[in-house]
Parts: sequence; C-alpha cells; structure tokens
Amino acid sequence: MLRRKSLKLYDHPDDFPFWIQINRHNTADLPDLHVHEFVEMVFVVEGSGEHLFQDIRYGIHEGDIFIINPGEAHGYSLKADEELVVINCLFEMSLIPMTLLMELRAMWSMDFYYVQPFLDEKARFHHKLNLRGSDAAAVTAVLKDLMQELHQQREGYRLLIQIKMVQLFVLLSRFYQERHIFGDNLSTGEVLVQRVCGYIERHANVKLSLTFLGSLFHISQRQLNRYFNRYVGCSPIEYIHKTRIEKAKRLLADTDVTIAAISEAVGYEDASFFSKLFTRKTGFSPGNYRIKFRN
Repeated sequence: MLRRKSLKLYDHPDDFPFWIQINRHNTADLPDLHVHEFVEMVFVVEGSGEHLFQDIRYGIHEGDIFIINPGEAHGYSLKADEELVVINCLFEMSLIPMTLLMELRAMWSMDFYYVQPFLDEKARFHHKLNLRGSDAAAVTAVLKDLMQELHQQREGYRLLIQIKMVQLFVLLSRFYQERHIFGDNLSTGEVLVQRVCGYIERHANVKLSLTFLGSLFHISQRQLNRYFNRYVGCSPIEYIHKTRIEKAKRLLADTDVTIAAISEAVGYEDASFFSKLFTRKTGFSPGNYRIKFRN
C-alpha cells in the first residue's frame, strides 16, 4: 500500500489546514510514490526531472506549476546529475471559505483550482502551465509572502493567507486563460459545466443542491440541468452522487476508515442511505467492495 500523508505530519497551526515550504531533491533525497489527503500545489523553482503521476510520467522543468488532488499517487524520478527545487503548498479544501469566494465574486476567476486539475491527463499535464519572466516573479512573490506569514504568525496571518491564496489562484487562472490552454474550443455552456464539475469535485463532502449551484454560478436551475445533460450526460444531482461514490470507493480501497466515517466524509449524513446507494451504483456493498478491491 502506498504511503498516505496527512497535514498532521507538518507543523501547521492547529485548526488551520495550511503548510508551505521549499524542498530540494536529488537522487539521495526523493519522496517515495505516495498519496495524500490534502491538495498540493507544486511550483518548480529550479532544475528538472520526471514527475510520476498515477501510471504515467512526464518531464517537469523550472517554471512549471501544477496541482495534485487528494488521493492521487505521485512522486519524482531524477537522474544522477539532476536536482529539483520546488515550493510545496499544502492545504485542505476548507482553507478558503466559500463565503469569501462568493463575497469576492471569484468563482469565475478560479479555473486553475476548479477546472484544470480535473481535465484529462493529456490536457492536464502535457499542456501544463509554465511561468516565465514577470508571471513567474508575481507568483513567486505571493508564495514568499505566504511562507513569511506562516513563519511569523503575526496578528491576522490566517486571514492574510486565505486572501493571498485566492490572489494566487486568480493570478494562475489569468495566466492559464491568457495562454489559451483551456476553453478555446469550448462553448460558454461547456466552460460553465467544467467549472461546476470542478466545484463539485472540491466540495462533494458538503451539502450541495441544484438551487445552491444555480445561485453560486448565476444560472437558472433549468439551464444548468440542460447544460449538464448535454455535456456530461447526466443531471447535476446525479453527478454529485457519482463523484461521492468514486471518492468513497477510493477511501474503502485505500484506508481503514469505518464505513460510517466514509459516508460522512463524502457528504452523506445517513450511513444507511449511503450503503444502499453505493450498493445500487457499484453492485457491491461498501464492506464487500473493501474486501474485493483492498489495495
């Protein structure tokens, strides 16, 4: 079984799920292939190497920046003469309050967080974002500010970190869109669906409804249903259930967490309802699924 990391391994403040640090890797100091329970943003400051992701590998170079989602296996491979310096920014999805994003009307400017990490592998990694010049300098400055705030922990540092993380994602989303990496050949409806799907992926553990999603993305429930059926092949509610079931399958196979706790972790308060739904969708009860697919 792959090593599974949580934020408890890092010396972050209590009840504030955030950590950031610079790591220097060479062949004598490489993290094993692992998975983690948090979101990880990686910015390559210097050097080059190979990034191992799930069952693929690809080259990474200075200026590359990318996100690893919870549950995704990754690591690095370097040659004897290669060295890699990266900034690792680790956080749980609860770090940035949704009320803050709604107040700032930032949902339309967060594609690097809500869309890019959920694209297919070709779009996600072979057309990844690489920063140079003033763009790299702008992102580096925000990352250094984040490190300073976390290290010094002066009055108001938590709020400043949350705001700077929003600033960082808005900047990255701007650079991403300016390079036309995403969305050139997509209709307005398809781009909207990508954003809503990404939001569901990030927040499947909380209460979600068609009314809430329509309000959040400023679209009628009827139109949102129409877009989803056209571009995804199911309704938003069906997509929520599908996303939650996939997350539950991963937790059942990869962890020893109880079924009741998994039910709650993926957004179902009623464990009995979760078990019945899981069985209907997969053909296995949660317990039998764990026995059959245990990693």
